[in-house]
Amino acid sequence: MAAFGLPNFGQLTEAFKKAQQIQQDAQKLQEELNVMELEGKDTKEKVSIWLSGNQLPLRVQLDPSILNEDKETIENAILEALKSAHELSSTTMKDKMQELTGGLNLNLPGISDEN
Repeated sequence: MAAFGLPNFGQLTEAFKKAQQIQQDAQKLQEELNVMELEGKDTKEKVSIWLSGNQLPLRVQLDPSILNEDKETIENAILEALKSAHELSSTTMKDKMQELTGGLNLNLPGISDEN
């Protein structure tokens, strides 16, 4: 009887097992990313911002001396620290996902090389 181009049952079973393992590993990864605290700083290290591995804002710390600066300087330092934390969080998430998928290019939203 013709198999109509379908893989044999053993191959299907193995594929489902692999998919199930990836799903379990993805759940563990989400939990790991949730508890990570990744710090971004401005270049003068007067502002620190922490994000989780899932890019959830966690906290902000300001060196008291920055409060003596003008409004624009403070705003720029905060933005710089936020960009730094976001970049670290994005890179960490992407690297962890690539480890999980074994380098498969799944083209997942928010985890592409294009920024």
